[in-house]
Amino acid sequence: MQKTPLELWVRSRIGKELSGNVLSLSDLARYQLEKLKETIDYARINSPFYRELLVGFPSNRLQRLEDLSQLPLSRAQDVLSSGPQLLCVSQSKIARVVTIQSSGTTAPPKRLYFTEEDLDRTIDFFHYGMSTFVNPGQKVLILMPGETPGSVGDLLVKALKRMNATGIVHGPIQDPGQVINEIIRHEIDCLVGIPVQVLSVARHPDVSAIPAERIKSVLLSTDFLPRVIAHELENLWGCAVFDHYGASEMGLGGAVECQARSGYHLREADLYFEIVDPETGEPRSVGELGEVVFTTLTRKGMPLIRYRTGDFARFLDEPCPCGTVLKRMERVRGRLSERVLLRSGDWLSVTDLDESLFGIPGLVNYDAVVRNENDKDRLELSLYADPVHEQSISNAVQQALAQVATLRAALVEGRLILGPITFMSGTWSTTGVAKRKITYQVTREEPA
Repeated sequence: MQKTPLELWVRSRIGKELSGNVLSLSDLARYQLEKLKETIDYARINSPFYRELLVGFPSNRLQRLEDLSQLPLSRAQDVLSSGPQLLCVSQSKIARVVTIQSSGTTAPPKRLYFTEEDLDRTIDFFHYGMSTFVNPGQKVLILMPGETPGSVGDLLVKALKRMNATGIVHGPIQDPGQVINEIIRHEIDCLVGIPVQVLSVARHPDVSAIPAERIKSVLLSTDFLPRVIAHELENLWGCAVFDHYGASEMGLGGAVECQARSGYHLREADLYFEIVDPETGEPRSVGELGEVVFTTLTRKGMPLIRYRTGDFARFLDEPCPCGTVLKRMERVRGRLSERVLLRSGDWLSVTDLDESLFGIPGLVNYDAVVRNENDKDRLELSLYADPVHEQSISNAVQQALAQVATLRAALVEGRLILGPITFMSGTWSTTGVAKRKITYQVTREEPA
């Protein structure tokens, strides 16, 4: 098994600071501590926001990596309300502005700013990360946005070019049949896309037209990857499916699986990750589940210090089978914003529904709404599925939901009922860039 190429990448970035010919955890810790100190000083000097936030927290207070927990956490609301105040360079040095509009709201968009140097560091990370499963000479179909310079597709194309591979940007999937034609026409070796969208290709009636062993690997990103989707793609195409963890705030790239596919290896040369208690913000020990928090180590345009992601994960203590010394993080289990609190006192997450429902043949996607009616919950689903098998799919969905641990007791006790399961007409399509979530609505009958 090949050791993750990210170890070589981290080693090359540390360079002359290495204490020997191999990368050690002490080398990495020393490098990250110095970069954290530099980031804190740089942000305090150049950013009005951090100048105020970091009052009383000089960088010399950091004697160990663990001392970072003394600093306050930052969050999406800070970027939303104080975006330009976080900038550490003039607007003239910004090469790319990423605008994120929260779906279903009229709130102002969140804007993230990157210099040319920031973008090049992401390309560098993509170059090494993609070499885990893409070989020189292979072709990669990128099913993500890529028309704009500095977008994820554009950066992937540039990264693949560095390793003598070809990236072809298709964009988010609107027509799965068209993607199948592109795979055949360009003789594609690897797909990069969004989990549910790539599933729509795998469950398209024309998918059998793709030659056997044509697709060698698949990288899925942007949204939570249900294991049932990964298994479906592996069984269909006989390929390896890899999970990438990233966010626009991370500079698009954050972590990627190695050939062992047993957890992420992190972008440790550019980002420092923590796991904290989502309620108190206190650090969690290795092996304990908590919220992912990161600090940029090399960002010039808009550094982020102890930024809360809202994602749930944990660090893994056991060594990775690939043999690297790099830290390993378990696959993200979901987001705080993707779950709702039921009247039963249990949390229902998109993750729960995904793992239960996407194993049903013919199902492509779904929308979930929980309605609270007079202190009783009603779960309603709208399905995107093969219309020929609507009845069998509907029956399978009801059976699958009854096995979800979060729902089982509430269903038996009558605190939750299953509303009508409906099917969406027309062709399923989406921009694919917004993370899916459960909608929660409260309705009460007016007294007579």
